[in-house]
Amino acid sequence: MEKIHIGCVIGTRPELIKMAPVIFRLEQCPWVKLSVINTAQHRNLLDDLLTFFRIIPNVDLNSMTVNQTLGTLTGNLCSKFELLVETTTFDVLLAAGDTTTVFVSSLIAFYHHIKFGHIEAGLRSYNSGEPFPEEMNRVLTAPLSTWHFAPTLAEKENLLRENIPASKIIVTGNPVIDTLYWTLENTVDRGDFDELNNIVMVTAHRRENFGQPLINICSAIVNLSQKFDVNFVFPVHPNPKVQEVTVSLLKDRPRIHLLPPLRYDEFVHLMSRSIFILTDSGGIQEEGPALGKPILVLRNTTERPAIINEGVGLLVGTEEQNIIDAVTRLLDHKDLYHSMVKNTSPYGDGYASERIVEFLQQTLLSQSLEYQRLESNSTNCKLKD
Repeated sequence: MEKIHIGCVIGTRPELIKMAPVIFRLEQCPWVKLSVINTAQHRNLLDDLLTFFRIIPNVDLNSMTVNQTLGTLTGNLCSKFELLVETTTFDVLLAAGDTTTVFVSSLIAFYHHIKFGHIEAGLRSYNSGEPFPEEMNRVLTAPLSTWHFAPTLAEKENLLRENIPASKIIVTGNPVIDTLYWTLENTVDRGDFDELNNIVMVTAHRRENFGQPLINICSAIVNLSQKFDVNFVFPVHPNPKVQEVTVSLLKDRPRIHLLPPLRYDEFVHLMSRSIFILTDSGGIQEEGPALGKPILVLRNTTERPAIINEGVGLLVGTEEQNIIDAVTRLLDHKDLYHSMVKNTSPYGDGYASERIVEFLQQTLLSQSLEYQRLESNSTNCKLKD
């Protein structure tokens, strides 16, 4: 039987974190011809992570240019992806998340009649401006996808409301939790933060938080660092619009520690050492609770309502006083803090990648066997072995 050619598409650090365990499992499948396709949407953050996971892409689309707009990025990706699928035959494309890479890969797959599996399907904030442009990317990806690998039943319900057939939705959990657990089990905490106690981890990089919202976040951190004996540790995203604000407002202040982007294992161990996390990240809203860390979400809405419903996260927004009040309550009221420290992982149990690959195996091999049956019973139409 001819192997089934599956292309795993990555372009950003979060995508690779979610796709890595799927790639690892597909590499072990004798029925799969695997290609890792790197769009390099965020090359500066992706290359180190590829080295960490020991993943070598088969294809590099090299799509990013300096000061590229979303429209230019989308156009570049469409052109380069189209050329790829016109010169290479794929049976299936897989992508995870909600970036421009994911949307474009689903669109090109649709244009070329290639089956497309969307991992982390069904997340919805129902606000097209938050997160931007990710909310519209995932909304547009849904009708273009063949299969939808949803993290929880809530995401399945979102997709059903959009008239996605139930037979095309598979609840698997999110493989980001597979990667988190694998990293904890297979890497060593090097003790980089041993000298710090009471760590509050901070991340902020969302496009909708550029400008005044990020200024508010930084101003709140300055205020809180003067009131409490805690260490705010902030790995700063390399985007110049993030760097300019954070460095100008937070550099060289007591109890505030600005760091360059960390390797994923370092990042995970920093999360595990924190007492709680301030973030506008989507993935950290899943990873933090799995580590028993309360999450204060620096956004006005979230597509991951389970953390709010289960009491392990609070939606804080980006107003300076609201951030100060939320952190103060968490630090001053131990009962509130301990009520949010739970061993719960709403978005996965570490086996999402196994469920995804098992579904693909059952679905694709059953189709292949049907092709073989038709071939053996037909003298007029011969299919490839």
